[in-house]
Amino acid sequence: MKKSSLEKLDLELYEETLDNGLRVFIVPKENVNGIYATFSTKFGSIETEFVPNNKKKMIKVPLGVAHFLEHKMFEQKDNVDPFTFYSERGCDSNANTSNNKTTYLFSGANSFAENINYLLDYVQDPYFTDENVEKEKGIIEQEIRMYDDDPFFKMYDGIIYNSFIKHPIKYPIAGTVKSVKSTTKEDLYNCYNTFYHPSNMFLVITGNVDPKETINLIKINQENKKFDKFTGIEIKEYDEPNKVEKCEEITTMDIEISKLGIGYKIDCSKIDKPIADIKSYISLLFDLKLGSTSVINEKLKELNLITHDIDYTILNTDKHILVIVMVETNETKKVQELIEEELKDLTISEEDLERKKKVRKSGCIYRSDSIYAINNKIMNNIINYNKVILDDYKKINSLNIKDMNKIIKHINLDNKTVYIINKS
Repeated sequence: MKKSSLEKLDLELYEETLDNGLRVFIVPKENVNGIYATFSTKFGSIETEFVPNNKKKMIKVPLGVAHFLEHKMFEQKDNVDPFTFYSERGCDSNANTSNNKTTYLFSGANSFAENINYLLDYVQDPYFTDENVEKEKGIIEQEIRMYDDDPFFKMYDGIIYNSFIKHPIKYPIAGTVKSVKSTTKEDLYNCYNTFYHPSNMFLVITGNVDPKETINLIKINQENKKFDKFTGIEIKEYDEPNKVEKCEEITTMDIEISKLGIGYKIDCSKIDKPIADIKSYISLLFDLKLGSTSVINEKLKELNLITHDIDYTILNTDKHILVIVMVETNETKKVQELIEEELKDLTISEEDLERKKKVRKSGCIYRSDSIYAINNKIMNNIINYNKVILDDYKKINSLNIKDMNKIIKHINLDNKTVYIINKS
C-alpha cells in the first residue's frame, strides 16, 4: 500500500490498486467520529455510445441510462433496501449521477466493516428484470417532470441544451421521458458489464479508519468475487462545433420573479494546457468578474436589480468549457446588458489574481477539516487527472498572470446563448 502526504494539510493518503483493478484511496482522520465512503464508476450521462467490454461493435443506449442504472442498483434480489440497511445501523446512504461518474456512498460512525462490505456487495451484484425495470420508469419520469417544474433547473438544462450541438452533455442527466420509456433490462446490463468493472471503479474512504485493516477488509471481499477480463472501453468521440445550437430562448412560467441565464461556450482546442487547468483559470477569471465580491455584483444589488448574488457554474467536455451565468431579476434585458458590458474587458491585474489564489489556498485548509470535502477532492482529482493531487498549494501557486492572459486571448464571449424565463 502506497503512502503519501497531502502537503500542508497534515493528512496522509493511502492508496492501492487491487488485483482486479479496483483502486482504493484512504485518508484517515483520528480526530473525528464519522466515516465517509464513496464507491464510484467512471460512467455518467455522457457515455451513451460505446463498445461494450469484450465486444467489437459500438452500441448506442438511451439517454439517462447511467441515472436509470443508479436507481436500479438499490433493488436487490433479497429485497433488502440499502437505505433501510444503513438506516438500521445509524448511517446515511445515497447515490448520485453526474455527467462523468456515478457514486454510491454511506456515512456514519457505526458498523464500518459490515457497512463497507455491504456497499461493495450491493453495487457489485446487479438485479435487473423486465418487471422491475418497467416499474422504475414511472418513478424516474416523475423525477424528470419535477425538475421541469423548477425554473432554475429548467434554465440550467436549457442553456446546456442550446449550447451544444452534437455532444451528449447537451441532454439532461436523467434523460427524457421518451428515453426512459425506451430503456430495457439489456441496456442496463450492457452498461453495467462495461462500466462497473473494478478496473473502471474506485473507492474513497475518509474518516476514523485504520488503513491496513480497511484495505484487508476490501481485499477479502474482492477475492471472493469473479469478474470478466477487462479489455478497456472505447467511447465515441464527438466533433463538437464551436458555435452554439441556439442563441436565445425566451419562455414563461408561473413564477414571481423572472430569471436570466447566459451560457458562454469557449473553444479550448487551441490552448496548450489540459482542460482541467484551463477550467481553473476560467473559474478564477469569472470569480473576479462576477463573483460575490465583484464590482458588477455589488452594483446590481445596490440598484435592486437582482435578488441574490450572480450565480455561475462551469462545466466542460474534452474541447469546450461552458460558463453558465444565472440571476433572478425582473429586469432581464437591462441586467444582461450590464453583465455583458462588464465582460467586454476581461483584463485582470496580477494583484487580483494573487488575491484569489490566497482565497483558494485558505479554502484548501478549511476543506481539510471535513471528511466529505476531502473525499470529494479525491474523487474529482481521479476523474479530472486520474491521480490525486498531493500539493494543492503548488497547483494553485502555479497559476500565473502570463498564462491567464494567454487564455483570455482565446475567449470569445460573443459565442453565447441567452435563456430567459419571464413571469406568465
